[in-house]
Amino acid sequence: MLSPPTKHLKSYSAPVSNVTPGASVVSGLSQGSGEYFTRLGVGTPARYVYMVLDTGSDIVWLQCAPCRRCYSQSDPIFDPRKSKTYATIPCSSPHCRRLDSAGCNTRRKTCLYQVSYGDGSFTVGDFSTETLTFRRNRVKGVALGCGHDNEGLFVGAAGLLGLGKGKLSFPGQTGHRFNQKFSYCLVDRSASSKPSSVVFGNAAVSRIARFTPLLSNPKLDTFYYVGLLGISVGGTRVPGVTASLFKLDQIGNGGVIIDSGTSVTRLIRPAYIAMRDAFRVGAKTLKRAPDFSLFDTCFDLSNMNEVKVPTVVLHFRGADVSLPATNYLIPVDTNGKFCFAFAGTMGGLSIIGNIQQQGFRVVYDLASSRVGFAPGGCA
Repeated sequence: MLSPPTKHLKSYSAPVSNVTPGASVVSGLSQGSGEYFTRLGVGTPARYVYMVLDTGSDIVWLQCAPCRRCYSQSDPIFDPRKSKTYATIPCSSPHCRRLDSAGCNTRRKTCLYQVSYGDGSFTVGDFSTETLTFRRNRVKGVALGCGHDNEGLFVGAAGLLGLGKGKLSFPGQTGHRFNQKFSYCLVDRSASSKPSSVVFGNAAVSRIARFTPLLSNPKLDTFYYVGLLGISVGGTRVPGVTASLFKLDQIGNGGVIIDSGTSVTRLIRPAYIAMRDAFRVGAKTLKRAPDFSLFDTCFDLSNMNEVKVPTVVLHFRGADVSLPATNYLIPVDTNGKFCFAFAGTMGGLSIIGNIQQQGFRVVYDLASSRVGFAPGGCA
């Protein structure tokens, strides 16, 4: 139940719960981004910057001076020359060999990295090691990219904290220290003040989380694959939306991933159409509005104080996740227009995005190869 419809979106920086090591998580909305940022210190002395939390990629990187091309960020650009702990990585090092697209500066014999993302964004620069600080907890020798040429839709953040499943991600590099566990809670984009945090170590695991096993893709180790068995709308399973639609096959195609770096959940087209149609039937008393951006099911709720909408439940293997209404009917302007926050994809991969993860503590327990969802986990 949405009560009443939010007229304004607010972004905020909130205090964190007293779990260490961790850092506060902030919606990037005020920077014009659909991402979530965490605040962390880079270098010695630590210089604090906002980094995008991304479980859909591995490499940790940030913009570095001198910039050949840099996009606009809210903090000063990091200058490695002012840090006592910054060090380049030799081309012959194992870290360099693990990169998907490594290069070598032949004059200095130092490692170069390049990362491209699905939306056309990219970053290029020196692969190096540096100390990262999360709320006074220092983590030394983290391999990261110092990007001198960065372009794309990063808006506002200094870089990206890669939280993927690969060896070069932050959890991949520091798993021994944090027992291969981390969690985050993403705050409602329209909320005004709730505590929120990203936590590493045993304290990351919520006792009330419902867990689903992680699945492995033999072709790709970055993504967190889960088994989605079906979807319910208005208390009824959507016909035709079954586990077979979301199957991860033996050659690595298909499947469903959890991705904090994607905003809107994208389902393969047959599943999306069936779910959307069921939602439209359940919401037929609401006044429809024109499509908006990638959303094809929108409503005019401008004159309504209380709105009843069909419930939406994602049925993962071993975990039924009931979404709050604010996680699937979202405001897209300040005049009372709301849209159903799912979309179809022509590709085979379905992605559970960050809008649908809001308000849950999402627990990545890699030691036990499982992902969990704890409702109301931001408190």
